[in-house]
Amino acid sequence: MNEYMMPIVLGVVLGTITRIIMLRTDYRQYPTYLHGKIIHVSLGFIAASLGAVAVPAMMEMDFTAVTFLTVAATQFREVRNMERNTLSEIDDHELVSRGKAYIEGIAISFESRNYLVILTAFITTLFYIIWNIYAAIIGAIICFIISKIMQSGSTIKDLVQIEYVEPHFEGAGLYIDNIYIMNIGLPERQKEILKYGMGFILKPKNINVVNTIAHLGQRQAILHDVSVSLGVFRDSGTPALVPLIKRDLDDGRIGVFILPQIRDVDKAIQIIGAVPVLETAIRMPSKSNTQREVH
Repeated sequence: MNEYMMPIVLGVVLGTITRIIMLRTDYRQYPTYLHGKIIHVSLGFIAASLGAVAVPAMMEMDFTAVTFLTVAATQFREVRNMERNTLSEIDDHELVSRGKAYIEGIAISFESRNYLVILTAFITTLFYIIWNIYAAIIGAIICFIISKIMQSGSTIKDLVQIEYVEPHFEGAGLYIDNIYIMNIGLPERQKEILKYGMGFILKPKNINVVNTIAHLGQRQAILHDVSVSLGVFRDSGTPALVPLIKRDLDDGRIGVFILPQIRDVDKAIQIIGAVPVLETAIRMPSKSNTQREVH
């Protein structure tokens, strides 16, 4: 048996397991079960194979063989394109869409996780060859921990305080606290909104959060996750029953108006708090040179 066979096999196995651990279908129902998972596990196996084989190639001074990692990077960029195109196609059929920013965030995360798989397989195989199987397993565990940390980013509850507020009308205007949401003129629609509607106020914890939660893509992600988890009281062709988020221009607070089928305040607060903070939405004006000069 080739001396590199066992290290490669262990690297591929643990790399693939890493991908399986990171592959989770949650309340957002993506990736779909079963075919979506098969695709991503298969890609994880390929990524693990690339990472594991790269080590023996370098050990044998075959640096030409290592160049296939650049080809792998190109292929995994196609994973991002695949996810983006798939989600964009199905987004048109959602009662409450994800939005382009949310889709891009999901697509980036699926690409990056394949690189974490390559890292795990590479470290596992390298440690096995240099030391032994126990060192390889320790290296793989460290990579597992790194992967979990990289997988779990910030959520909305880290940025804001969430409070429940009953929607109310002032004339034809629908308000959440003092934040204007939209104009509803029909009395029948107003009754439906007061019966089924729920309102929440998101208070930013600092100046950076004001700009982050003001991002339209981040707001749409909140509406989508709540609607997927609690259902939505609407159908196509009913614009008056569309969930909306508007902001208070004075203090940066966000008013969230939803029409869930399951009217559970605690569960809604929990779901809003668990919405991931999109990387494209993160803003840190307090870190800028201009802000430092002003203060």
